[in-house]
Amino acid sequence: MDIGEFFASSVTSGALVLALPLAAVAGLVSFLSPCILPLVPGYLGFVSGLTDPGQPGNRRRVLTGVALFILGFGAVFTLYGAAFGAIGSWLVRWQDPLMRVLGVVVILMGLVLLGGFSWLQQTRKFRAPGRKGLAGAPVLGVVFGLGWTPCMGPTLSAVLSLSVAAASAWRGALLAFVYCLGLGIPFVLVAFGLNWVSRVLAVVRAHIRAVNIAGAAMLIILGVLMVSGLWVKWIYQLQNLAGTFLMPV
Repeated sequence: MDIGEFFASSVTSGALVLALPLAAVAGLVSFLSPCILPLVPGYLGFVSGLTDPGQPGNRRRVLTGVALFILGFGAVFTLYGAAFGAIGSWLVRWQDPLMRVLGVVVILMGLVLLGGFSWLQQTRKFRAPGRKGLAGAPVLGVVFGLGWTPCMGPTLSAVLSLSVAAASAWRGALLAFVYCLGLGIPFVLVAFGLNWVSRVLAVVRAHIRAVNIAGAAMLIILGVLMVSGLWVKWIYQLQNLAGTFLMPV
């Protein structure tokens, strides 16, 4: 089997077919969290070094800064995913009890997102890089990744739990990368200055509690599936289904 076939068969395996969409949604929920969404204009201003990043003539610089910012936290989170996936490959012999324990963790993270366990929601404050603009954008991304706040913690923890369950360093890295896409693409859309994006975000701000409840419900449901064993059962069913199809030449 060549690299292309290996990648195709792995991506279409049951574990990733189920987990990748959840990782992307988790990233979006992180972006919409109260500790990130209100600060988006500040992030854009910092990574571009502009006092008014909304000006049309500044759009290219803002987009470049956002891309470097995403690259910074994407590198951190992808390494997290690879590390947790490697741990999962070492613990694969205890897959069933491990999956159930991780399910409990995911349920607890859902409750944290709902506002429970306030002692887990103490905001961490990190000093931003001293240099603004494009040079400081990737550094801010790394600081953002290393010092993720408790608002991101529940969703990121769920993705890292899925990385452990994937039992592979590269699959864990892929899940974390997709999480970064879910978190980073909204930054890009805001940087484009699209009017419809601003309207959508205004609606989200007005209903932020409902967004948190929906995200928490997703985590709790995922955790229940993992604890009950249904998650593993669905993965095996999808793997068997994928095995009945032939890849086109």
